[in-house]
Amino acid sequence: MTERPPSPEPLLAARDLAYATGGRRLVDGVSLEARPGSLQAIVGPNGAGKSTLLKLLSGELAPTQGTVAYAGEAVAAIPPWRLAALRAVLPQAAHLAFPFTAAEVARIGLDGIGRGLGRRDRAGILAEALARADATHLGARAYPTLSGGEQARVQFARVLCQLAAGRTLAPAQVLLLDEPTASLDLRHQGALLDAARDLTRRGTAVIAILHDLNLAAAYADALIVLEAGRLVANGPPAAVMRDDLIARVFGVSWPVGRVPEGGQPFLLPRRTVAG
Repeated sequence: MTERPPSPEPLLAARDLAYATGGRRLVDGVSLEARPGSLQAIVGPNGAGKSTLLKLLSGELAPTQGTVAYAGEAVAAIPPWRLAALRAVLPQAAHLAFPFTAAEVARIGLDGIGRGLGRRDRAGILAEALARADATHLGARAYPTLSGGEQARVQFARVLCQLAAGRTLAPAQVLLLDEPTASLDLRHQGALLDAARDLTRRGTAVIAILHDLNLAAAYADALIVLEAGRLVANGPPAAVMRDDLIARVFGVSWPVGRVPEGGQPFLLPRRTVAG
């Protein structure tokens, strides 16, 4: 009998995470793992605790209970410069009042961990990141003058710069995305998630908060479903996206269909037509 090769060690492991503030538990007893080459989508209704969970995973918030570890090391014990090499975070919004150019904002991802790189390498990383985010033509423009979608693409270029610089110190990394497609048009939603999938092929583990369940089912290997701060489902989209779960968690009676070619699930909204 041939033994199976051991599964890769989790790049990120959360155990029994909880976070309470103001007398409320925003996250309650959540455990999950992120392994090299995986893309997981956190989904759930407004107020389910998705952004709070992502902040706990990134180390921005300290849990009331439980642990977060990167490659077996507690996140609180990892020096900031090394944590920046291990994981990159794209928040929901990043407001800047200073008139930095878009290229200067993207270049922030190279600060600190990228200082040991030569000028040519830094310039190459920046150029590649801006191109991957479809933001090259925005490089010389003042960041505050950009539209919300354009700013989101520049911020995505920033995290791509950070990951590229961090690879010199950490060959396997985690990318955390908080509603990365919220302000993007259809073309750029697909382009960003395509880029995220490309990163998984290099061994990156991606965790993204997504509100569009169809995008989540199309791109994610697994859906992590939160309801009132608790994890209620975690698994492949085909196993998680069920009529009963959608109705209970999201409060809608929209049926789940299947793409004929591959069986991938998708949600079918119902439009009520006035009679």
